[in-house]
Amino acid sequence: MGCGSCSTGGGCTPNGCKSNGSCGTGGCQTMEVHDWLSNLDMPSSYKPFQVTEIKFKGSRKEFFLNNDNIYLEIGELVAVEGPTGGFDVGHVSLTGELVRVQMKRRKTPLDQVTKKIYRKATEADVEKWNAAKEMEWETMHKARKLALDLRLSMKISDVDYQADKTKATFFYTADGRVDFRELIKKMAESFRIRIEMRQIGMRQEAGRLGGIGSCGRELCCSTWLTNFKTVSTAAARYQNLSLNTLKLAGQCGKLKCCLNYELDTYLDALKDIPDRIENLDTEAGYARHQKTDIFKKIMWFSYQGDENWIPVAAARVKEIMAMNKAGKKAPNLKEEAVQIATPVIIEKSFDYENVVGQDSLTRLDERSKNRNNNQNRNQKNNRNNNQNRRDRDQTNDKSAGNKPQNPNQQKPQQNGPKPQQQGGQNPKNQGPRQQNTPRPQQVQVPKPIVKVEGAQASTGEKTPEQSRNKNRNNRRKNNNRRNNNNGSDNKPAVE
Repeated sequence: MGCGSCSTGGGCTPNGCKSNGSCGTGGCQTMEVHDWLSNLDMPSSYKPFQVTEIKFKGSRKEFFLNNDNIYLEIGELVAVEGPTGGFDVGHVSLTGELVRVQMKRRKTPLDQVTKKIYRKATEADVEKWNAAKEMEWETMHKARKLALDLRLSMKISDVDYQADKTKATFFYTADGRVDFRELIKKMAESFRIRIEMRQIGMRQEAGRLGGIGSCGRELCCSTWLTNFKTVSTAAARYQNLSLNTLKLAGQCGKLKCCLNYELDTYLDALKDIPDRIENLDTEAGYARHQKTDIFKKIMWFSYQGDENWIPVAAARVKEIMAMNKAGKKAPNLKEEAVQIATPVIIEKSFDYENVVGQDSLTRLDERSKNRNNNQNRNQKNNRNNNQNRRDRDQTNDKSAGNKPQNPNQQKPQQNGPKPQQQGGQNPKNQGPRQQNTPRPQQVQVPKPIVKVEGAQASTGEKTPEQSRNKNRNNRRKNNNRRNNNNGSDNKPAVE
């Protein structure tokens, strides 16, 4: 995948981009080569190698002549000669003697390198280059629409503009040959530039677009893999993998390139294992092959009707096969079984010592345990209280079954005489009345009888005791009258 400012354009520094050169997978410099000799001093008579390797968008790398001996460092932007004139902008990927080694590896002779490096990229060059890169996305979608209108069985996956906007290279994938002459005419009329169509494979397309594989890492073809080898289903068979195309295929739709990584190791281990394994003829019957552990060199067999598998060494299987060819039967395989040691899990208890003076290591566990216990206890108490309240309500409802449900229903009269005053009763208020709420019955205190004797009665004078009794009686009358007025709503009026 890589960073957008490095792999797809936009001023990358020698230290990489956003992560300052500390990318974990090397995505900032796709398929980079580190020069371990850059810090060494060369001899005084040494002439620097004039060829420099320049990296462009995707995985395209080309060699250019540095005739002016411009001092270049890895990661710098330079303006170079374009394929058909004009100029292009790319990153310096390799300099010095390592370029000579890289040319030998790619079998590129020195006389075939003819393009030149013009200069280090200026601000004007970088601005034109960035403007050209911004046009790629829109151009690709327009080209796809034109291809759909012409009903061409092709997929345009990427567009690469030259820095001076004079040429555009369209990368496409197709199952066979495509006649895109009419498409080129329409694209030339629409974009007003030179058009180049380049067909690539599915693996190259995945390498240009990038992505994340099923292993969780960036695709190998977009980070470090440069050459693509043929991958066949035999690689999966040698490794005892299930032939499930959904699991064995990568994002490109082809078999994963990583199937070839361990293939040589498996082929070396399979040299000690028989190629064609047939049923073994033994005294107990024919034994059928079930599975093989390639690296442990153990093969499992089973008899008909017996579900237990018998492990046998691969060397012993070869001897039994030779005996069967000679017409001899081998002994029971249970006698030839290999003892496989089962892993023993030893449980160890470690005692930790508090050397720092802190609390117990399990203090947080105890605190959370106490909190959970308190919550459980509160929930249990709440449930019990709710249950007791429901039981009490049901009991009250049963006991109140004989009472009138209507609060305005007439209640029975209370036994006993009602209080009356000397003035008699009011005929309008005679009879029982409806009461909303029962009130305590008011009992009137009878007046004390005062007797007057002798000369005091004739003269009209009163004794101190009589005066006190009269005042007490007056206060009682006032209290009784006040109480009768307050309870006049629920009781019959008394004059």
